Amino acid sequence: MTTEPRSPAEYYMDRREKNLIQRLLKPMDGERLLDVGCGEGNCLRFFRGRGCSVTGTDPSQHMLDMARETLGQRADLCPGDYEDLPFSDNEFDIVTLIFPDSSCNLQRAINEAIRVCSGRIFLGTINRYSPGSACTAKKATLDSYGDPLRSSIPGLIHLIRSALSDTTIKWGSVIFFPSGWYPAGSFFEERIPVMRNPFGSFIGLAFPVTYTHITVQNPLGEASKAKAAGEYLEPGAARRRTGK
Repeated sequence: MTTEPRSPAEYYMDRREKNLIQRLLKPMDGERLLDVGCGEGNCLRFFRGRGCSVTGTDPSQHMLDMARETLGQRADLCPGDYEDLPFSDNEFDIVTLIFPDSSCNLQRAINEAIRVCSGRIFLGTINRYSPGSACTAKKATLDSYGDPLRSSIPGLIHLIRSALSDTTIKWGSVIFFPSGWYPAGSFFEERIPVMRNPFGSFIGLAFPVTYTHITVQNPLGEASKAKAAGEYLEPGAARRRTGK
């Protein structure tokens, strides 16, 4: 769940996070994007500025109302749970889960993101092992908005591999210091490598999702084979979802 930055330090941290998202995800003009847990629509505005056609969903109607106030008709907004998205299979080019709420089952949320995605997924959370995680959590949400989920690079990779065993995962992190360092400490922050660095308080992972079409002669047998291979077989469908 993403909210608007409210101080110079938060604006700086927000820019660093979005730079990492841009670097890992590379959104392109005309792509259909779904932001799950969109909150006030901060990330929807970012992706719309890069030419994407944006849709946001959030379990909180209050958050959706706030997003509507600033986005107007520039985004499709609808209520929806992380674990049960109200969209068809293969509907979006990009699906993002950025600062998901701690109340969601993240494995199920990832599985749902995979179901509705035909291109690539971005997952961004607070790094539970980073010394600066408290300041990122404060920026991500206020108490009345819920508690953002905290995780780790190994933990997130494990969840992704549980759904897509053969996908290629790119990852990195930013925000390495306490919030009091920013924005004055940007000189030091921006000289730390971000790709494959596990110590930043905001961690991001991106991975592709593609379809391999198959002809199902024996649905039960195919489902067993897909499960054994670590692949995701759509219920009742003659296709197998894999990593790229």
